[in-house]
Amino acid sequence: MADPLSAEAIADRIIADTDGDIRLALPLGLGKPVTLVNALTKAVAARPDTHLSILTALTLERPDMSGDMAARFLEPAADRLFGRYPVLDYATQMRAGTVPSNIEVSEFFLLAGRWIGVPHMQRRYIAANYTHAYDMLAAWKPNVLMQLVAPLGDGYSLSCNTDISTDLLRDRREGRQSFIVAVESNTNLPAMPGPAAALPREEVDICLDRSPNFELFSVVKRPVGLAEHAIGLHVARTVRDGGTLQIGIGAIGDAVSHALLLRQGADLADISAACPFAPDDFTEDGAFDLGLYAVTEMLVDGLLQLFEQGIIRREVDGAAIHAGFFVDCRDFYQRLGALPDAARQKIRMMPVSYTNQLYGDETAKRTARTDARFVNAAMKATLLGGAVSDITSSAQEVSGIGGQFNFIEQAFALEGARSILALPATRISKGKTVSNIVWEHPHESVPRAYRDIIVTEYGIADLRGHRDEDCIARMLAVTDSRFQAELLEQARAAGKIDPDYKLPEHARRNTPDALKQWLTPFDLPQFPSGSDFDATERRLLPALETLSHAQDRPRELARLIWQGLIGEAQHDLLARLKLDRPSGLRDRIKAWALTGALLRER
Repeated sequence: MADPLSAEAIADRIIADTDGDIRLALPLGLGKPVTLVNALTKAVAARPDTHLSILTALTLERPDMSGDMAARFLEPAADRLFGRYPVLDYATQMRAGTVPSNIEVSEFFLLAGRWIGVPHMQRRYIAANYTHAYDMLAAWKPNVLMQLVAPLGDGYSLSCNTDISTDLLRDRREGRQSFIVAVESNTNLPAMPGPAAALPREEVDICLDRSPNFELFSVVKRPVGLAEHAIGLHVARTVRDGGTLQIGIGAIGDAVSHALLLRQGADLADISAACPFAPDDFTEDGAFDLGLYAVTEMLVDGLLQLFEQGIIRREVDGAAIHAGFFVDCRDFYQRLGALPDAARQKIRMMPVSYTNQLYGDETAKRTARTDARFVNAAMKATLLGGAVSDITSSAQEVSGIGGQFNFIEQAFALEGARSILALPATRISKGKTVSNIVWEHPHESVPRAYRDIIVTEYGIADLRGHRDEDCIARMLAVTDSRFQAELLEQARAAGKIDPDYKLPEHARRNTPDALKQWLTPFDLPQFPSGSDFDATERRLLPALETLSHAQDRPRELARLIWQGLIGEAQHDLLARLKLDRPSGLRDRIKAWALTGALLRER
């Protein structure tokens, strides 16, 4: 038996077999075979007569740790939090502006917020709905497909990325595509069963199989604040027993799954009854006797928890969950891999041509996707019901539209289905609180013709089929009260609402204090889905956020420093950031500011 090929030898072979002109299709997210990719980019960079074009999405990286506080907090815990995941060389080069002239990279979805201000990425970003990404890729005619795979029986599992690869491999088998299949096998990757995830050994042209395998990227759980919990509680009242569910990753997704667990335990009704904000017509709060079915582009930890707790159990073709890809935390990978075979068979990885659209076996999909609730996050929403999910007003791509619009289209096409876009009513920008509900935005991700349900911490705005004037009133009712008057005046000036319209009394109490008074007695968890942060780090997180928001507000920062100077220091927390024994005035000021922020968050 021949010795296994090294990554460098595989790179040389790919260059030879493609005559040095490589069009490389890489899966998004976790499915990138980092060892192979780095070997290929290094080999191409060393040979100016070759050319490498990469088409991919969601390049995974650790967060920026260049700031002093970020470095103090994250660097000691980086391997625990993010895994010892190798760095992709092309990402480092794009950030540094040192990408070789014979290498180019284009992505159709970005790690949220990580590529703002990076010209190489911003110029080469491709705007595409997820279901159309395959058509774009197929028309591009890749001549190499690389993927990280899990060993499974005599072959491999596509595992975390059936999303586009399954359809590409189908077209290769049927003669519509011709490309080299090069894989990197990794035993840390959960081997997912099912026909769409199967990759027979005979379909693999080259395999890198070496030990030890690199650690998978771990997505750190973000704290779930009161605003996100409130959103989750509102959304949970829209979900019908026996229906269909899709939720995304992040704090809002975690909050929704936690609220559904509260509903199963009969706690949701009591919490909802105490809500002080605008009433609505959604009253689903009973236990899930029939169970839910999940069809989602992304399998997230919240859906896995609902599956483990028996809430997601309604089966379609033998599966309770159909999903296109996954990338999550280390605990998620371990739990997914440890599921008994019979349970893992109920989670079926599929291409997004199945999960994200109705075309192809449409009758069966319509029958299966009853009473669907497609829940996704947005960045901003307009008073007329348009939504901004991926781009700033200055045209900097934050993330990408992904499959959000695909699920919104399904919500309008399926009987009984609803699209739910969720967002906190406000955010902190440059130290100031600003509204996420705006009059207009130059780059709407979801046009107002597709307005449906928008949820903030202050309630549910049901917009589908309503007149502009009524939509404006309903959006104002879920807007933070500090911004309602200005927005109402803009609507009046545009002639889109009765000049004499006044907000009803129940819509005038949308304040953070009212939110605290509602939810604080229920002691909702900061990390409902668990966390890789230890107890000390969890205590530090709110104070670090307060300190971060104060950086652009000199007076606020001065107040924190003064409070820390006269207050009692918490030496165990300061020690975690190596500020318990500050050397020099600069470190003393940091220690005082942090102490002030900690006292503020008590």
